[in-house]
Amino acid sequence: MTRVLVVDDSALARRLLGDLFEAEPGFEVAYARNGVEALDSLRTFEPDVITLDVHMPQMDGLACLDRIMVERPTPVVMVSSLTEEGAAETLEALQLGAVDVIAKPAGPLSLEIDTLGPPLVAKIRAAAGARIRRTHRLTERVRTLANAAGAIPAVRPRPRLSPADPAEPAGRRWALGDGTPPGLVLVGCSTGGPPALDALLEPLPADFPWPILVAQHMPRAFTGPLARRLDGICALEVVEVTRPLLLEPGRVYVGRGEADLVVSARPDGVVALPAPAAEAYRWHPSVDRLVETAMVAFPAERLVGVLMTGMGDDGAAAMTQLQAAGGRTLAEAEETAVVWGMPGELVRAGGASLVAPLDGLADRLLAEMAR
Repeated sequence: MTRVLVVDDSALARRLLGDLFEAEPGFEVAYARNGVEALDSLRTFEPDVITLDVHMPQMDGLACLDRIMVERPTPVVMVSSLTEEGAAETLEALQLGAVDVIAKPAGPLSLEIDTLGPPLVAKIRAAAGARIRRTHRLTERVRTLANAAGAIPAVRPRPRLSPADPAEPAGRRWALGDGTPPGLVLVGCSTGGPPALDALLEPLPADFPWPILVAQHMPRAFTGPLARRLDGICALEVVEVTRPLLLEPGRVYVGRGEADLVVSARPDGVVALPAPAAEAYRWHPSVDRLVETAMVAFPAERLVGVLMTGMGDDGAAAMTQLQAAGGRTLAEAEETAVVWGMPGELVRAGGASLVAPLDGLADRLLAEMAR
């Protein structure tokens, strides 16, 4: 039996979400109206997973989440509005330790509950088995406190390369010449993905020789703020793909939520572009579709796939094909994945060239680039 704590200041929202879970087998549900009540239930009900609204009286969702991760780390799925403010709060929640987010409908919840229900139940089932990385939570807490005290800069200065720079790496010159990159890195992640992207991308140098494309399952309103936040902490330049963009070294291309990220070879070069979400793929941006389109534009040996934490199996089939065709694939190890669904399926299919814990993936990727 999975114990679910529903935290929301709206009585209607609590009832609708509660009815949703109680109609499913294997759930026991309790309720809280705000963060204060949620912390009390944390001790008395001892939930396996929590749905947590952001805006509540007495103690809001972010303050409550912070306390939960210190007092009794528990998988939390945030219920967030599809606004610019909601996106920023969601990213903060994911940094504090929330494992996933569900978008609150723009219209009345009672009219959208049938659409919201299946993905929310799937997220809650996956989150209930998620691993909460206490060390990651404490690292982020120290960083946040240091930023607030002015001990370290919130945004790390990034060296910018220019065509006139004599020290410019060869990789930059191909983007300014025939427009054909030597290869691509293809990254897929879902539940627990944003902190995992931090760990993968932050150690990489500004002169990283290949473009990196990222398919992170996330609502459309959140992928732009995610790209901007990553851009602020990485030496690499990070952009959201909202239109066709020429692929260049030293850049990370984040797929737009609720669409697919695809690769296309054009006369002026190879581009990343958004495409309408294809019904043939279950999750979006689709990792499988990203890898499949990259394999059309590039020889397999010039592609490296990285599959990290996430529910489901997106990316496992295409990366298995990539590895069989001569490409290289890295899978996050079970001991560090919040949910070992996607990388686990890749490993079980025999499609992982290497399996490494999250804190070792950047080094393994750099080693692949040196081959």
